[in-house]
Amino acid sequence: MVSGGDSKSDISFPGIFASSAFAACFAEICTIPLDTAKVRLQLQKKIAAADHGPKYRGMLGTVATIAREEGLASLWKGIVPGLHRQCLFGGLRIGLYEPIKNLYVGDNFVGDVPLTTKILAGLTTGAVAISIANPTDLVKVRLQAEGKLAPGVPRRYSGALNAYSTIARQEGVRALWTGLGPNVARNAIINAAELASYDQVKQTILKIPGFTDNVVTHLLSGLGAGFVAVCVGSPVDVVKSRMMGDPSYKGTIDCFVKTLKNDGPFSFYKGFIPNFGRLGSWNVIMFLTLEQAKKFVKSIESA
Repeated sequence: MVSGGDSKSDISFPGIFASSAFAACFAEICTIPLDTAKVRLQLQKKIAAADHGPKYRGMLGTVATIAREEGLASLWKGIVPGLHRQCLFGGLRIGLYEPIKNLYVGDNFVGDVPLTTKILAGLTTGAVAISIANPTDLVKVRLQAEGKLAPGVPRRYSGALNAYSTIARQEGVRALWTGLGPNVARNAIINAAELASYDQVKQTILKIPGFTDNVVTHLLSGLGAGFVAVCVGSPVDVVKSRMMGDPSYKGTIDCFVKTLKNDGPFSFYKGFIPNFGRLGSWNVIMFLTLEQAKKFVKSIESA
């Protein structure tokens, strides 16, 4: 998997898929409150906030506001489709990474896989995985975007399964793939940034005297992967969240232009701190869990 420079996986595809899906789901459960805060911050528009000042301020302030106004459970809004997404997307993007990387370098390749090949493999698996998992992402954002409602006003969706069926019935099945363009771009870029940088950082750390393939190395590599992913993925992440949360945009370019015109260039890095808090902690938890899950699966398969 994403470890060192070795291009060969030492466990089966079902094993790495199951390990990846489990690690991604566990990280999702731990960090989704930060993701909910990130979505609310990104959907908060400057025009709407001009009269009374912004409702949400900063990551911790947003978490506190949501918890106070809507209850603690609201911070885990979207967890069901979030887990649907991680089972599909997390399992596929990481599970396919080794086979695709091996396909690009060829069976007879020996030595460290070039960084460019790692990036290309990450782009490929991220794009393929999210093309399949896009409906789960859409439902997750729709549920997270819904804030506190006035008394007597019904919620748009009663839950994740109701959201899938309601969107398909009212907007058409194709609507479940709303925002696919920016979502493919975001997830291909972030997947490549995460997997290639984790691979590369870990490989570099292991060459430093005194460092071994342990929890400290995995933690540092995971933080590095999260930071790189947020830096390169934030602008397209903002566009994706706005398109999925607001159907009035005509397309990716329309959303990008309107966001730039109405809210300015810095709006593309709105929610950067919660995004890094989310992705940084998500990567640390996911990669730490993944490394342990792979060891467990390897012990079962080699028994």
